[in-house]
Amino acid sequence: MSNIANGDAQPAAIFDALPYYDDELEKYPVLKQKVEKELAREGKPPQGLHPKVPPAPTLFANNPLLQAELERVSNHQPLPPLDTARYQLPGPVKPEDEEEWLEALKNARAQLEHQKLRQTNLALLQQYGPNAWRIHNYLTEASAKNVEKALEDLKNLTVDVNRERKNFQTRLGSQLTSLETRWTELISSILQIEMANVALEAEIDRLNKREVELAAAL
Repeated sequence: MSNIANGDAQPAAIFDALPYYDDELEKYPVLKQKVEKELAREGKPPQGLHPKVPPAPTLFANNPLLQAELERVSNHQPLPPLDTARYQLPGPVKPEDEEEWLEALKNARAQLEHQKLRQTNLALLQQYGPNAWRIHNYLTEASAKNVEKALEDLKNLTVDVNRERKNFQTRLGSQLTSLETRWTELISSILQIEMANVALEAEIDRLNKREVELAAAL
């Protein structure tokens, strides 16, 4: 039996169950069937979250592109194909049209600048990419180890709490069993004393009657 009170000055809740010690359901299958029948009659617990649980945060609320991508991944939709039209260098449809030639030239210059930028990025990647990737992997592994350690600590804490609860309930259960046995013995002794008193009273009544009979005979 334990008293649990929160920090809001509310009255303590008293629990009189010792699930780690009480084994009546295993000893008496009839009781287990009655409990299951009673539970089946009750309504199902609410499937929603507790009112004190805050709502789930909206990811990437300030970034519509990332939010759309997250929704696409959540819906298991395929990645849209790459648009290769921007990498093509189509010639003018009308060779005699100067405007089309200017547009084609503009596109060619843009493609050339794009290729130069790609070469610059590849050179930077070859120079600084390996170390940056190693640092990223190191930080990721460190974060993963911290999370795993926190998880292991939480599991150990859960095991310790359950072990403490089991030891506490087992100790209390043994005390309750001992007190119940003592109470039964005392009740049995009281009943034996009461039966002995009844017998003595009957014997006293018999002796008093015998004394009266002897006195009358004299």
